[in-house]
Amino acid sequence: MRLLVVEDNAELATLLAKGLSAAGLAADCVGTAQDARDALATTRYAAMVLDLGLPDEDGLVLLRELRARTDATPVLVLTARGGVRDRVTGLRSGADDYLVKPFALEELVARLQALLRRPGELLGRSLRVGNIVFDTEARQVIVADVPQLFSLREVALLEILMRRAGRVVSKKLVEDHLFGLSGEVGSNAVEVYVHRLRKQLADSGARAQIHTIRGVGYLIAEDKAP
Repeated sequence: MRLLVVEDNAELATLLAKGLSAAGLAADCVGTAQDARDALATTRYAAMVLDLGLPDEDGLVLLRELRARTDATPVLVLTARGGVRDRVTGLRSGADDYLVKPFALEELVARLQALLRRPGELLGRSLRVGNIVFDTEARQVIVADVPQLFSLREVALLEILMRRAGRVVSKKLVEDHLFGLSGEVGSNAVEVYVHRLRKQLADSGARAQIHTIRGVGYLIAEDKAP
């Protein structure tokens, strides 16, 4: 699951990205409101962490823009502005949650996970397809009651497919979630991870298959075969 972190303090942004990655939440980091606009124009994010004291403009301007165009991306404001009036203004401007610096990374992760469980967002702590169970908070995959080990990107791929089980997920969306703004992506990078995940699921006895819809994307569905 990919998040956008809008934070102009490079050191803090790096710490946030590492902490979120350890929790299974990949992050793209930008330092200005305009860079955030550019990122949002090209990638669909599960949620955004937004600092307000940005160098080019107040983060509230960006937040109000999102809500004015009915962009429902969950936004957690992360700022040093801790007064009651500041918090109220942030929430009334469209923030889904508000956390004041300094903060505990564990609390930030928990708040983001709570946002992502809300109705209308990417639902569910526990996802199930066939005999595959995925705990989205513990980042644990269990197949036929046996815990499995997957790489971080294989877990991310499985999650995006399971959250949309039975529906086609475009290759572009998969690519964005796996690699985001991290740089050049090989032409067959997504296919490589799909192949690896498909093989591991088959080897573990999964009663679900990843199907390739040529020219469109991928879907995971329960295997109904006897």
